[in-house]
Amino acid sequence: MDSSDIPRKKIAVIGGGLVGSLNACFLAKRNFQVDVYEARQDVRMATFARGRSINLALSYRGRQALKAIGLEDQIVSQGIPMRARMIHSLLGRKSTIPYGTKSQYILSISRENLNKHLLTAVEKYPNVKVYFGHRLLKCSPEDGLITVLGSDKVPKDITCDLIVGCDGAHSTVRTHLMKKPHFDYSQQYIPHGYVELTIPPKNGENKSFTCTLFMPFEEFEKLLTRSNVLDFFHKYFPDSIPLIGEQALAQDFFLLPPQPMISVKCSSFHFKSHCVLMGDAAHAIVPFFGQGMNAGFEDCLVFDELMDKFNNDLSICLPEFSRVRIPDDHAISELSMYNYIEMRAHVNSPLFLFQKNIERLLHAIMPSTFIPLYTMVSFSRIRYHEALLQWYWQKKVVKKGLFFFGTLIAIGSTYLLIRSMPPRPLDYLRRPWDWVANFQNTTCFPANPLESLEQTLKVISWG
Repeated sequence: MDSSDIPRKKIAVIGGGLVGSLNACFLAKRNFQVDVYEARQDVRMATFARGRSINLALSYRGRQALKAIGLEDQIVSQGIPMRARMIHSLLGRKSTIPYGTKSQYILSISRENLNKHLLTAVEKYPNVKVYFGHRLLKCSPEDGLITVLGSDKVPKDITCDLIVGCDGAHSTVRTHLMKKPHFDYSQQYIPHGYVELTIPPKNGENKSFTCTLFMPFEEFEKLLTRSNVLDFFHKYFPDSIPLIGEQALAQDFFLLPPQPMISVKCSSFHFKSHCVLMGDAAHAIVPFFGQGMNAGFEDCLVFDELMDKFNNDLSICLPEFSRVRIPDDHAISELSMYNYIEMRAHVNSPLFLFQKNIERLLHAIMPSTFIPLYTMVSFSRIRYHEALLQWYWQKKVVKKGLFFFGTLIAIGSTYLLIRSMPPRPLDYLRRPWDWVANFQNTTCFPANPLESLEQTLKVISWG
């Protein structure tokens, strides 16, 4: 039988965001019939989309996924390289913490523009259909059935061979899987929220800069008026006001309420050979390591590599995907939480900056043995959980090394201090073997006690 006569497997991708549209490209390349269902309207037709998402940092993992579908060069050409983290002090001083070596950088990417490019790429495949304004109401993976609600407000039942849940942190697909036995789920909201602000372009350039203010919700609640906001920024971020402008700052700040940030973990990522979760639907993470999108894109790439390895056999690929990705995605979730604490409390610490310099020095001396955590995560495809374990080991080595050298310095300093002091007051401390001789010379005891005893016995016998 000709392969063209074999009916295509039908795959329903729930969610037309970044991960959903990228996934659709990967699946379409494998000649599946792909239907994408997105609850929102087409982002390419929207007149306003800013304020609800954090600007993206595209790093090596995400670039490799885009490269696999032929979009890397197109997306990278529109990104802005970021080579270091800039620290602004209240006194106006600036200092940088490099992300990697001089040749390494991450790219600032507009979420909206990236989503537009991915959707346009999806629609170039003749075996893909994208349905905007279609919300998932119900899914029954074991029956290969989903129910969607379109603009006509009439629920429609649709059959498919595979359901791919890419519908975000509050995934409807995941909600249905949570009813299945042995499906574990946890979520955590952090105390901080965020608002997005815009630095307008200057000198006629067609580029603005989106910046994000992270702060505890209780602090946001104190800023109720325009004067509250301006006073707050004059006190804590004085060098940002000339860049944003007071009027734009006050307007942007109240444009939307502070948005929450959630971390989601679940296990497993699949249900039999009928359903799989990817991206935020499987592992929403806080944004402080810049790996949310990159981890989601790597999900798509890993799944595609498994499909290659197992010849598109979904009954093998889905369980293997869960086995491979769960430890990695849980690891990047932990690392993102760690970076949340680091960026909140440690970036101005002299000890923290000293440790960063030690890491860079050791990496320069032993580039294949000692690799900084940020380099492993952002500039390689070392598995996230392996990077986490390697980082733990490296921290122990650095701590033991610092303790060893600190001990040597303390002993050496003490010795030099003793040697440099006048000898007479410390004579007995430096020459304890002289104590006995000195004791004998300054007491009434005879030098030879046995000889004295013999003389005493002779006197007694004569008497």
